[in-house]
Amino acid sequence: MSRSKSDDNSVLLVHAYLDGELDPANALGITHQMAETPALATEAERVKALQQAIHEQLPREAAPAGLHARIETSVGGLKRDRARSSWRALAASIALTAMVTSGSTWLVIGSQQQPTIVADALVSDHIRALMAPEPVDVVSSDRHTVKPWFNGRIPSSPRVVDLGKEDFPLVGGRIDVVGQTPVSTLVYRRAKHLISLTAVPAESQHELDRSPRSVNGYNVVHWVENGVSYWAISDLEAKELENFVQLFRTSQTVL
Repeated sequence: MSRSKSDDNSVLLVHAYLDGELDPANALGITHQMAETPALATEAERVKALQQAIHEQLPREAAPAGLHARIETSVGGLKRDRARSSWRALAASIALTAMVTSGSTWLVIGSQQQPTIVADALVSDHIRALMAPEPVDVVSSDRHTVKPWFNGRIPSSPRVVDLGKEDFPLVGGRIDVVGQTPVSTLVYRRAKHLISLTAVPAESQHELDRSPRSVNGYNVVHWVENGVSYWAISDLEAKELENFVQLFRTSQTVL
């Protein structure tokens, strides 16, 4: 039996999404389809594996001399990281509108905020990041690069620590949008597992007592410290994730 035209279009959208070619509205739509359709999720994993194999096994050709300068000139000096950050912010804004108008529950920063809703939203952000071509907006293992990158993009830069010697190297950072508030998310790696660590303005210390330990198969560790509500999310084993949190909290290597 041949696939329907709509199925073929969805597969093409999956390919375009993984290549970073979709506008925010279509990107949001196909992520929802992949979450609801196992066949599309399988196709996405197949293409990601193919992309990874090509990246690892085929040599890269050097760009012609002067190409970078010509591109910079043609776009007026626009930096790639700023463009990607703007894309994510716009995508998150569209996601907010879609969720509100459909009557779905969405995270709202305010006195009625519930930790379970917060965890659900942040786990969804973590999953979307894993499905994206890059899970971060700024790629760097250097905290001196990642922390300043947030300046001017969110009200305050996050606490960034170097845990590379403990086998939790920093991958980079991204901006997620919680409700209508941009927040920082640091991404660390443990073997093949990624950890998203999001810092949200804290409402109260009591959030700790009602936080879920896992959401949709992802482990969650939550704590409040110095007026900031931290959320660590990963498919790591719970003990390893708790070890990461302990190392982060006790580390003195702060920029």
